[in-house]
Amino acid sequence: MKPVVGTVVSNKMQKSVVVAVDRLFHNKLYNRYVKRTSKFMAHDQNDECNIGDRVKLDHSRPLSKRKHWVVSEILKRARIYVPPPKSSSETDSKTGVSANAN
Repeated sequence: MKPVVGTVVSNKMQKSVVVAVDRLFHNKLYNRYVKRTSKFMAHDQNDECNIGDRVKLDHSRPLSKRKHWVVSEILKRARIYVPPPKSSSETDSKTGVSANAN
């Protein structure tokens, strides 16, 4: 089978990820393109995929009941939001109380 490209939707398992692969096909009756999504379980040997990553999958021998794909490469990493650290010197201008004080 040819390699497929999809987006990681779950990485809660050890060395396994679930990848959603979208495909478009033409409906001749309505003359519209229809999008269908297939979800594949794939083996991630180094456990380095995160949710939102764009990955390329290669077909392999059956590794388990539902796992027949292997992550061959990570094409694009997802951007993960990291909130800025709060500084302890911030004070409320009206009360003069520190933001960390309760």
